[in-house]
Amino acid sequence: MGITSTEQQFYEENGFLLKKGLVSAEDVARIQVEVEDIHNRMAENPADGIGISWEVYDTEDHPPRIKQLMHSELVSPTLNKLLRSDLMLDCLEAMMGPDISLFHSKLLPKAGGDGTAIPWHQDYAYWKNDDNKPVMINCQLAISEANLENGCIQFVPGSHKWGLQEHERKQQTFGVFLPGHYHEREYAVAVEMEPGDGVFFNALIIHGSAPNNSQRDRLMNTFAYNVTGNGAARSREVLRGKPDAS
Repeated sequence: MGITSTEQQFYEENGFLLKKGLVSAEDVARIQVEVEDIHNRMAENPADGIGISWEVYDTEDHPPRIKQLMHSELVSPTLNKLLRSDLMLDCLEAMMGPDISLFHSKLLPKAGGDGTAIPWHQDYAYWKNDDNKPVMINCQLAISEANLENGCIQFVPGSHKWGLQEHERKQQTFGVFLPGHYHEREYAVAVEMEPGDGVFFNALIIHGSAPNNSQRDRLMNTFAYNVTGNGAARSREVLRGKPDAS
């Protein structure tokens, strides 16, 4: 599939790019089966190798709800297939070059009525270390419909050109965030998505999402990619191009 020159220009100017129908309806249906009842399943019998951050509620008897599940390729064979597929890597190659490594794959099953906001942040604020540059790219894949009611992702267009902003830090999931945590932003653009759509975005773009006020989970998965050799110790696997010789 790849991306067109017009899409490339849009990405460079805005810091994100929505690709409609990135993944087939058949693959989306397989993922939906593989992650069905994921909250209760992982609470009862978590899969080996994953990392889970749980929503925190005021009452102890609240049913468990996942905020994020790291290494989601270990619970969904279809996600594992897609993260390394040509349809994904061809798009990425146009944006970041031919040497592509997996940074992580993360399920975001924002629970219906219970899924809290994701504060405004830049991913590079989490990822920055002494030997990497902000060249990483995310692709957030819609496994269910994403809209304003259920907390779709929102971006501040062009904010990837502002450099890394000063973030606040707290001991919580998504504990690195811009001042104000989460509030409506006048210039933010909500990216509503149908199942199978994917949005690619830069490591420096400011983004966040509102709580899920609907009755159904908003199922998304974020694939994060790095240029091979860019802080390579944190990359999990070379997917295309040269081996990691660092």
